[in-house]
Amino acid sequence: MRKFTPVLPPTEPDKLILGRLAQLERLILATAIALFAVNLIGWLILLLGWSFPGSRHLMNGETALVALASALSLEFSRPQYPKSLHRLSVLLAAVVATVGAAIVCEYVFQVSLGVDIPFAGPQGFAALTPARMSVQAAGGFAFLTLAVIRAQKRSAVVLADLLTFCLVLLVLTLVSGHMISITGVFGPTTYDTSSSQSMLGLLLLTAVAFSRKAQHGIFSILLGRGMGGNIARGLSPLLLVLPYLRECARARFIGTERMPPHYTTAILASLAVMLSFALLLFLAWRINFMEVEIHELSLRDALTDLYNLRGFRLLAEQALRMARRSNLPFSVLYIDLDDLKRTNDSLGHQAGSELLMETGRILKSNFRETDVVARIGGDEFAVAGQFSYVGISLAARRIEESAARRNAESVGAVELSFSVGQVTTESATRESLDELLAAADHAMYAEKRRKKIAVSQA
Repeated sequence: MRKFTPVLPPTEPDKLILGRLAQLERLILATAIALFAVNLIGWLILLLGWSFPGSRHLMNGETALVALASALSLEFSRPQYPKSLHRLSVLLAAVVATVGAAIVCEYVFQVSLGVDIPFAGPQGFAALTPARMSVQAAGGFAFLTLAVIRAQKRSAVVLADLLTFCLVLLVLTLVSGHMISITGVFGPTTYDTSSSQSMLGLLLLTAVAFSRKAQHGIFSILLGRGMGGNIARGLSPLLLVLPYLRECARARFIGTERMPPHYTTAILASLAVMLSFALLLFLAWRINFMEVEIHELSLRDALTDLYNLRGFRLLAEQALRMARRSNLPFSVLYIDLDDLKRTNDSLGHQAGSELLMETGRILKSNFRETDVVARIGGDEFAVAGQFSYVGISLAARRIEESAARRNAESVGAVELSFSVGQVTTESATRESLDELLAAADHAMYAEKRRKKIAVSQA
C-alpha cells in the first residue's frame, strides 16, 4: 500500500527554503556586525591619535555605534536564544529607536537634545567634537527596530506586515537615493551626507528583518512551496530592478538632451506598458496552467493515470450526448481484474498495484484519445465511446490478446487476467449512462461466472 504523504498548504513556508534562508540570514548578520565593528574600531583608533587605513571612508562614529547595537538587537532576538538575550534585544532596540528619533527631531526642529556622541577626527583627542549621524541613517535605524517586535495575534501580524512594508519602502528610498547621488545620474550633488557603508549596513539589516517577517503573515507566500510562491520569487527581482532602470534611463536621456523629452517619456512609458502587459500575460498563463492541472488531478486516478469515476461520469456523459446528437451508436466496456484480492494477500499490495498499472497501460494503448478510459473502482475499469457492437467486440478481443501476449512474454510474473462485459446502444434508444454501466457490469459478471464454471469443469 502506498504511504500517504500530507500536503502542506500553498502558503506554508517550504522547510528547505527556510533552512537556506536561515543560513543566509546568519551570513548577512555576521557581515553586518563585522562591518560596524570595523568602523567602530577605526574610530577608537583615531581617538587614540593613531592612523587607520581608509579613515576617510569610515561611517560616522555615532552611526557605527547605533548600527552595531541594531545588529546585535536583531541577533539576540532569535527564537532559540534564552529570554535574557531577548530582553537585551528589546533594550538595545529601545536605545536605538530613542537615539534615532531624537536625531531626526534635531534635524527637523533645529534643536540640540544632547544625543550627539563626541568622536575624534584624524588628529585624535585634539579634534574631539560632537559627531551627528545623518538624518537618513537615524530614521532608517530607528524604524528598523520595529522588526524586533513579535506579533502573535492576527491584528498584530497585520500591523507588523504593514510596518515591514513601510520599512522596506523607506530603506529602498534611502539606499537608491544614495546610489543615484554617488553615481551622478542627475549630476553632482552635496545634499546626501550618508556614507555608503551606513547605507549598505542598513540594507543588510533590513534584508534580515524582512526575512524574519516573511515567515509569517502575507509575505510568507514568498517562501511557499506552491506555484504562487514560485511565481513571486521569480518575478520579485525583476519588479524591483525595472523601475530603477527606467528612472535612470529617463534621467540620462533627458539630462544629456540626446532625445526630445516628450519622446523620451513616450518611449519609456511604452516600454513600461509592454513589460507590464508581458507580466500580466505570464501570470494569466501560469494561472490557467494551474487550473488545468487542478482539474486534471481531480479527474485522474493517481496509480494508473486513467480517469477516475468522477472523470468517467463527466466525460462519458458528454460523449453519450454527442453520440445521440450525431445519431451514432455508443458502447460501454466493463473490465474487472481476476483474483486481484488473492494476489494482494499472497504477494502483497505492490504486486497488485503492478497488475493495475499494467492493465491501465494495455487499455491506453488499445483505445483512442477520444475514448473515455477510466479506473472506476479498486479492480474495475470502464471504457466508453462511439463504438458499434462489432467495434466494441473487436476492442475487447484486442485487450484480451494484449494480456495474453504480456503473460507469454513475462515469464514468472503474476498472470494478468480480467473479465470483460460490454453493452451497445443505438442512437434511437435513451438509456442513461448509469443504465449502460450497470448492463455492462452485469455482462462482465456473467463472463466471470462462465470462466469459473469452465475452470471447474476442466
